[in-house]
Amino acid sequence: MTKRNWGIAAILGISAILIVGVVVRKMNPEQDKKVIAVIPKGTASMWWEVVKKGASQACLELEYDLIWTGPEQESDREKQIQSVEDAMAMKVDGLVLAPNDFQALARPVTKVYDAGIPCVIIDSAVGVDEKYYSSFAATDNFEGGATAARIMGAKLNGRGSVILTKFIQNSASTDDRTAGFVKTLEVEFPNIKIVDQQFTLGTVEDSRQKTSDMLLRNRDNIDGLFAVNHPTSVGAYKALQSIELAGKVVMIGFDSDKVLVEGIEKGEVEALIVQNPYEIGYQGVQLVVKAINGETNPKMVPIPSMVADRDSIEQLKQEFPTALGL
Repeated sequence: MTKRNWGIAAILGISAILIVGVVVRKMNPEQDKKVIAVIPKGTASMWWEVVKKGASQACLELEYDLIWTGPEQESDREKQIQSVEDAMAMKVDGLVLAPNDFQALARPVTKVYDAGIPCVIIDSAVGVDEKYYSSFAATDNFEGGATAARIMGAKLNGRGSVILTKFIQNSASTDDRTAGFVKTLEVEFPNIKIVDQQFTLGTVEDSRQKTSDMLLRNRDNIDGLFAVNHPTSVGAYKALQSIELAGKVVMIGFDSDKVLVEGIEKGEVEALIVQNPYEIGYQGVQLVVKAINGETNPKMVPIPSMVADRDSIEQLKQEFPTALGL
């Protein structure tokens, strides 16, 4: 055999060994690090990047690999469903899911259960019986909306007209915030009326445009504004600025961002109901690993929210910078 043939034979032999090694490794998952898939509502938002940081830290502590995958936009239900199916096909050890549609993700969650993969729901509810998931870790969104209504009621002395910038329809978390806000105004502040409200497409720009339209339609009859999450709050604040109503209309938002914090400091945003996205991601992974290990989890794990306003903002910046998006 020539030197050239010996060289080819050696290369083929090494390749065969490597291939066999990979196959054996795949057939013996005990040799591999275990994997958790975390599927957010969307990957384009800063808020979800903070959730990812919390999930990554928990995976690091528990020695799991993290797969972070999902739709870019929170309105893309089909992409999120595909991400769930892909995770099942990969036979991940556990799944942490933030459903971007209460109904559309119901069937995929039952399929995860049927596949024997432990699942933890975070941030937003899904329309299935609780037996299909191990735990639900989230902010009390109804109470968050109620808190926003009480701040608005106090600021307006119980009277006035407000508009409501809503998120994508059937997003359970933001629907609950809307319900908490609306019902609390009806019961506790009956002389504050909601004169306009709009669902948005889930982006800052669409929220800015829809809020601008409402403000212009009701320019002489607007005292307050409530926006239900990060993109709607940023978009609504930009709308107030563009129409020169920032600081004149009482704005209360949900979630935080550097620009919204600056709004509080300038007196143009009255308050923000601030979640702790880092803790939501961290607890989601912690809970799913407990489920993987056969431990019993509480079905509901509340993640406390906070009120950011001019009185509390400096302390929150020191204690919870990630929750503020800083």
